[in-house]
Amino acid sequence: MRKRSHRLRAVAAVAVAAVLGLAGCDASGGGAPSSRPSPKPVWNRSPDSIAAVGDSITRGFDACTVLSDCPQVSWATGTDTGVDSLAVRLLGPAGATERSWNYAVTGARMADLAGQIAQAVRHRPELVTVMVGANDACRSSTSAMTPVGDFREQFEDAMAVLRRSLPKAQVYVSSVPNLMRLWSEGRTSALGKQVWKLGICPSMLGDADALDAASTRRRAAVQSRVEAYNQVLKEVCAKDRRCRFDGNAVFDYRFGPAQLSPWDWFHPSTNGQARLAEIAYRTVTAKDPVT
Repeated sequence: MRKRSHRLRAVAAVAVAAVLGLAGCDASGGGAPSSRPSPKPVWNRSPDSIAAVGDSITRGFDACTVLSDCPQVSWATGTDTGVDSLAVRLLGPAGATERSWNYAVTGARMADLAGQIAQAVRHRPELVTVMVGANDACRSSTSAMTPVGDFREQFEDAMAVLRRSLPKAQVYVSSVPNLMRLWSEGRTSALGKQVWKLGICPSMLGDADALDAASTRRRAAVQSRVEAYNQVLKEVCAKDRRCRFDGNAVFDYRFGPAQLSPWDWFHPSTNGQARLAEIAYRTVTAKDPVT
């Protein structure tokens, strides 16, 4: 009896071990290799085509000649070797010429973004770059600035236009630059202040040398609105798994004389455009999005 009992216990132990082994394989996926392919990452760090939308900065305004667009030095799609644009970095010089498109318009506001995107989607770009919002704050007065609620609704509408046509396109969203810093840097240039009088961002740059209480409050109101716009850009982008905001990198960048137009001391120079390209490339190719 003792020997048979030992044999029965041994058989039972082997059976239990076999069952546990099978269960372990099921739980850990350690059985036969799966034939299913690994899922592709949501964010493609090497998109094959780019469309840019936005305002004068993306058009290279005042970077080459006074009061003129210069798209060849655009941070997003330019071909100038001194800028090394996002398109050149991602696609190469030939690819940037053949597979990047610039639909930004000098003077554009957030309300214009949906129309620009509607044009851009015809090319079915894999990446869309967005830099807009400065003109919503740069108005004739602080009361004329785009309300934050309208800004949000217009951005959401523009993203909806994109998603209806290109549900899998990636979006890089730049923060609005720090307009207060641009004022503080540019006011040291006599030429720049003369150009400002032609109507460049009067809500911030008007009466550039005035430091009275009213002027200080006016500039602070513009700065506060820019910060609110950037929060909107961040929040709306965060709701879209194929959208990356720059984490306020452009807003935080400390533009100096070398990065500002020698004509208006407000828009980026060729050097400034190159710095914007660096920020965009770093954000687009990062393994993880900025949080």
